[in-house]
Amino acid sequence: MFEFIEAHKQEFSIVKMCRVLKVSTSGYYKWLAKQAAPITEKEEYKMKVTQKIKQSFHESYGTYGSPRVHKDLLEWGYPLSQKTVANIMRGLELCATQPRSYVTTTDSNHDALVYPNILKRMFYVEEPDQVWVADITYIRTLEGWVYLASIMDLYSRKIVAWEMADHMKVDLVLIALKKAFFIRRPKKGLIHHSDRGAQYCSTEYIELLKKHGCQISMSKKGDPYDNACIESFHATIKKEMIYRQKFQTKKAAFKAINGYISNFYNEHRRHSTLGYRSPNQFERLTFQKHAS
Repeated sequence: MFEFIEAHKQEFSIVKMCRVLKVSTSGYYKWLAKQAAPITEKEEYKMKVTQKIKQSFHESYGTYGSPRVHKDLLEWGYPLSQKTVANIMRGLELCATQPRSYVTTTDSNHDALVYPNILKRMFYVEEPDQVWVADITYIRTLEGWVYLASIMDLYSRKIVAWEMADHMKVDLVLIALKKAFFIRRPKKGLIHHSDRGAQYCSTEYIELLKKHGCQISMSKKGDPYDNACIESFHATIKKEMIYRQKFQTKKAAFKAINGYISNFYNEHRRHSTLGYRSPNQFERLTFQKHAS
């Protein structure tokens, strides 16, 4: 209200505007004096911190709580405690979004050969490209459904390749796998783990895995915990980005998902299992250690 009074003081008397707006004239002059007073270094620093907290929160699609925001601030050169960050976020009413329920869509009703689970929920590995996990999820648009096939490296939790289409044919997962081999060029012996979906049991997919010398592993029927990491990623992308908007077109969904995975998830999203580093940061540290 005081901003309004200041902006219109050439048109109306200050006393009259204060009376109409039901504020005191003394309050207005106190506010005016405060605007004219120089900002102290402490106040300027707090303003910068507040801006950085907002930046971290909004760049995370509103999903970061104080632990991850705190890590961002430390990296940006603001040595605050996590408790201070949490208090500021509470004052700004910045609260991380909560997960929604997640439904899997595995079609295991087929006659194709299935493989045993050799991964056995060993979700922590010592080197890149030792274990890949794969899965498919779906996204609703106003033009109809689109499907996302993702492949994750368990070492860094990085999505090494993905493909989207408006169908769930074998080509969807096959293209994602071909991308992963081209980008990563893993050694023979890589464990590839998926569910028992018809796409992953298809002749074309199995032949490509065998061509590259992969060990094939599949979840037990009806047990989502066997492939928990990649299913958790699909739950995360839905919670953090997909459920927060309505896609008018399939093209819009493709663009948003590509941007989330490449620009945010792989490069910036902090994982507690990686010491609050992003997948790309974690891998860069690994390559630096190997180079030294």
